Amino acid sequence: MLAGVYTLSKTLFWFTNDLRLADNPALCQALARQTELSFVYCIDPGLFNAGRYHCRSLGSRRYRFIVEALEDLDARLQSRGQCLNVYYQNPLQVLARLCREHAVDKVFYSVQAGYNENMIIGELRERLPNTDFVGIHTHTLFSQGDLPFPLGELPATFSQFRRQLESRGNSVATPLPAPEFLGNPFIKSGIESRDWRARIPGPSASGETLFNGGETRGLRHLTEYFQHGYAQTYKATRNALDDPTASTRFSPWLAQGCISPRRVVSHLRRHEQDQGANESTYWIYFELLWREYFQWYARCHGRKLFRFQGLREHKPLTSFYPERFRQWCEGSTRFPVVNACMKQLNATGYMSNRGRQLVASCLVNELELDWRYGAAYFEEQLVDYDVASNWGNWQYLAGVGADPRGSRQFNLDKQTQTHDPEGDFIRRWGGAETCLEADSMDAVGWPLAPALNDRA
Repeated sequence: MLAGVYTLSKTLFWFTNDLRLADNPALCQALARQTELSFVYCIDPGLFNAGRYHCRSLGSRRYRFIVEALEDLDARLQSRGQCLNVYYQNPLQVLARLCREHAVDKVFYSVQAGYNENMIIGELRERLPNTDFVGIHTHTLFSQGDLPFPLGELPATFSQFRRQLESRGNSVATPLPAPEFLGNPFIKSGIESRDWRARIPGPSASGETLFNGGETRGLRHLTEYFQHGYAQTYKATRNALDDPTASTRFSPWLAQGCISPRRVVSHLRRHEQDQGANESTYWIYFELLWREYFQWYARCHGRKLFRFQGLREHKPLTSFYPERFRQWCEGSTRFPVVNACMKQLNATGYMSNRGRQLVASCLVNELELDWRYGAAYFEEQLVDYDVASNWGNWQYLAGVGADPRGSRQFNLDKQTQTHDPEGDFIRRWGGAETCLEADSMDAVGWPLAPALNDRA
């Protein structure tokens, strides 16, 4: 280096499931360095391919939601003199190339819950020994150091987890404001044009659009929900099958990190101060603790999150029947309420929590199918897919995860009478239009017909 010449080090910030500027501790730590800083996001083309369970890892509605979130994030960065560099490539290839080309010495990112995502981090560290990868918890209420137990001693059940947290008075940290100054970029390609989403190949989305991605829309929904006072009756209404005001519906923005769980708690506490705390407002926090538990559950158990036997020694007494699975996916089983829920999912990318429990119980207990096919189908279809919550909940309902009582079977007739007594939900979604008996064809009808794998 020539005398008197000083070159700033270079830092990459790798956005993943933290598509926001506000309450992003990883971003704040990256900004604490005196360094040039650029922002990247990678869309892995492999996510659009059908995998082991004949389902894609990234479906059309979640993809559209992510694109909208990226456009919103880029606009926020642009307003602060930065830009978002989006690459339609495997992150291993992108990060390795950028770090070498620009002599990047640090990469900041949000800690991931998923096993595969953590394998990518491990591979990057091996490929780039001269680059420091710094992971910060941004997707949870608490950091790992805040937990009242080592991660390897995660309680076996949610109830034990919740009691330990609440008995020790663990408080949720105040969310961080969005930074105004974001440093100077050394990569300036950015999102190249307004037709970016159309130029990236992927499945198209049709049907209803219930959610729009991005921090801006997520914060707006959060504010409006608590302003309307829906939280005061949440516990009584949360099991409704088709009422947009009955549940919080924060999950799509939480899943992509457009809003943080700490931000939700902050709004909840402010609402309780203004309108009063009751059992319903506590239940919103209770549900956030369930989400929290599954994030650490996924981190703790790694690859076991995807095993047929889950955390158990013995495999479930279920198998795979292609015709049954196809009927379940299309909503043509012999159970009208299940059909209505699945048609709602296919049309909107969303289903109520009660609906998810009913269709999961049907797949495992009535159709006797391998639970992993249901989890994979949800992964493709749900706009609010979250690896930890999705696979953790499926294990829980299949009796191979965090529930010592075994699989949870719902009486579908009784559930219909309780949650759709007049049949309005079933009629709206055509749940009774096509009710077929299983196994009308030979079990050799595999692979699934192309129509199932080419869904819009």
